[in-house]
Amino acid sequence: MRALTWQGTRRVSVEDVPDPTIQEPTDAIIRVTSTAICGSDLHLYELLGPYLDPGDILGHEAMGVVVETGDAVTELSVGDRIVVPFNIACGHCFLCRRGLQSQCETTQVKEYGSGAALFGYTKLYGQVPGGQAELLRVPLADYNHIRVRKGLPDERYLFLSDILPTAWQAVDYAQVPEDGTLAVLGLGPVGQLAARIGAFHGHRVIAVDPVPERRAMAERHGVLAYDLTDTIVQDLVAAAGGRGFDSVIDAVGMEAHGHRAVAVAQRATGLLPDALARGVMGKAGIDRLGALYSAIDLVRRGGTVSVSGVYAGDADLLPMKTLFDRQITVRMGQCNVKRWVDELLPLVEDPDDPLGVMDLVTHRAPLEDAPELYGTFQRKEDGCIKVVLRPSASE
Repeated sequence: MRALTWQGTRRVSVEDVPDPTIQEPTDAIIRVTSTAICGSDLHLYELLGPYLDPGDILGHEAMGVVVETGDAVTELSVGDRIVVPFNIACGHCFLCRRGLQSQCETTQVKEYGSGAALFGYTKLYGQVPGGQAELLRVPLADYNHIRVRKGLPDERYLFLSDILPTAWQAVDYAQVPEDGTLAVLGLGPVGQLAARIGAFHGHRVIAVDPVPERRAMAERHGVLAYDLTDTIVQDLVAAAGGRGFDSVIDAVGMEAHGHRAVAVAQRATGLLPDALARGVMGKAGIDRLGALYSAIDLVRRGGTVSVSGVYAGDADLLPMKTLFDRQITVRMGQCNVKRWVDELLPLVEDPDDPLGVMDLVTHRAPLEDAPELYGTFQRKEDGCIKVVLRPSASE
């Protein structure tokens, strides 16, 4: 089969690789009809090479049609159309039963002290081959699927794999009071959806992003959008009644704009031998924290900061005095996809498309174009907000 593979920092290529096979009786194989490039994939493209090997298959947002099942699979049949959640969970352990599928005790990557295994996402999360490929092996398939009906386009459903439930969880974790104010920092795919979900819930939403095309997309959905400058923080606080926002979502993460010295340190770490670089990443503060610091500046006393952007350093400096004095709640974590599906599925199937899932994709292309589009997305060129790849035809 053809698959998008990591070959080095800022180097990915589509290669011929062996087809996946049933390895456990609980596996299924799907023919991938749609897969997306996620903002989290850019961390692999740019920073997390020490946890990757050349030839690793990337991608954790995929859907398709079941073509084979293991002997122990009872919930799926050949021909079923499914979305595959990006975290791999068992559904029955202590943490899965509590809606924390991203922490699944069955698939935790204990070697690195990490949570549940993820598709296409480094040794840190199990080094499981990803979905930017023509075929995908789905472990524990009876639980790790979302069955969807035929007849609606893939883009109605594809984002259930990650970014839509991630955005939904970000808003839930933000604990916005009724008729409250919400600021969303970063208008990539998750930020776009989080802003729309906040508005859907009746909150006043203001969003921040330096890219004009991203601000324009958010404004199509009734969101006020600004470019964040050194002076506009005070303006936004004033717009939120002078005391700050009830809730702020950091949808940016460790590659925030600014903090040039940390950016240089990130790149230097990536040049170290892999074993040494992994040690530095695990024990050093290597994140650009501009978005998180801004979130803390924008939230009111007693408010909540919800973090959906990915961070990787274990020694990042946080303003603990400020967080304590202002009694700020911080909630974060990988999305627990299956926890939110029952709430989201009716919304994505609603003909009125209340969350605007059909107005997110800016670039559609065959899988062979993936390497070029990784670069376009990483550089924020050509108005690129969300890329969907077609490894094979939809049914």
